[in-house]
Amino acid sequence: MQNFGMSMLWFWVCYIAVTCVGVAHCVFNIKVLHMKPMDGHSMGEGYEATKPWHPLYNIVLFPLFGWLYMRGLATPTAAEALITGAIWAGICIVFDLVGWVLIPHPWRLTFRQFYIEYQPHITLIYLIIFLSPLVGYGFAML
Repeated sequence: MQNFGMSMLWFWVCYIAVTCVGVAHCVFNIKVLHMKPMDGHSMGEGYEATKPWHPLYNIVLFPLFGWLYMRGLATPTAAEALITGAIWAGICIVFDLVGWVLIPHPWRLTFRQFYIEYQPHITLIYLIIFLSPLVGYGFAML
């Protein structure tokens, strides 16, 4: 990897941005649209309504940040983009498991909720994250 530090900077800024957009969307649904929040029995209408939008947040933001990383390299390559995508997706998969499933917090999900009930969205998100540096590479080569 040509510049691991910059790769991590762009990844984490994007991950935080995507997460903030998703949380803001859920809060908007609950507070403004008066959808039901999460409770002990379900994830709530406010969250459920955001699920189809999650891949969209990622498909807009992650390729942008992939492009920012790739255009900053002295010699961007498709191989660099694929390695970066694999690292980004791997970190995201592990961090999501810890942050959304294992650590107790009010918006915590069970394994079933995150890996089964969140299909196909979570799989699409991880695929988007993996491919984003490659898309960014394509735009950087224009």
